[in-house]
Amino acid sequence: MVTVRAPATSANLGSGFDVFGAALTRPADVVTVEKAAETTIEVTGAGAQYIPEDPEKNTVGAVVDALDAPARIHIDKGVRPASGLGSSAASAAGAAVALNRLYDRGRSRSELVPIAAEGEAVVSGVAHSDNVAPSILGGFTVTTSEATHAVDAAVPLVVCLPDVAVSTRDARRVVPDTASMDDLVETVGNAATLAVGMCRSDPDLVGAGMNDPVVTPERARLITGYDEVRVAAFEAGASGVTVSGAGPAIIAVCREDRRRGVAAAMLDAFSEAGIDARAYQTKIGKGSTVLEE
Repeated sequence: MVTVRAPATSANLGSGFDVFGAALTRPADVVTVEKAAETTIEVTGAGAQYIPEDPEKNTVGAVVDALDAPARIHIDKGVRPASGLGSSAASAAGAAVALNRLYDRGRSRSELVPIAAEGEAVVSGVAHSDNVAPSILGGFTVTTSEATHAVDAAVPLVVCLPDVAVSTRDARRVVPDTASMDDLVETVGNAATLAVGMCRSDPDLVGAGMNDPVVTPERARLITGYDEVRVAAFEAGASGVTVSGAGPAIIAVCREDRRRGVAAAMLDAFSEAGIDARAYQTKIGKGSTVLEE
């Protein structure tokens, strides 16, 4: 039996659409696997009632097939589905790390990233790695079609999750097919700024590089209260605010001593919009961790 803690993640970070990702210290899924002749899945925790336990329809089923590792699998969800915090990716990442260890498949963490991404395809229709990569590797990740690169970064974050759902499929439908040259240049410059900020663990530089004039404005329209929450976070000391992944979670970068105030301001802004929410005072953290074997 192997138990793995797989962290929530934030993809895109504004300017890095389908490329950037970051592991969060909280929340997280806990995945336990045990060898079995036939794969079964049990799901408990946040939003468990919405997650299929059929291996053909759950993200971990594809991981089981890829590793040829049938198992009795229990997923304790700490990452709510349809949150913009890599819920399906956390389960797939945790299962990949756990099954690789259980069956001694010998795959490196980097080799597990595309395997876990196949699990993501079950939910979103596309095998993206921008969430599974940081959930497996930890830190700040840059994922291309060729490879994934990860760097450790000590950057404080606040994630505010409203009590509404935005599906990844719906969020992808609003992504524009084209962008102007001016918007492209701005986005590339911001993405480069953010990456340098991560390498320096500089929250001010990271925040300055989050702005994205192409994808984020369209996705923000799906989140009631987004503009007010963004303004409130900045007024409380955030250096950058954007949609986390496909949403509806909103992620803010700030200095350590500003996290509590930023979290409170974002919650108040959602409350004024008539929406319940919860805030995680978190930071960029480690990837999937083996807890027990």
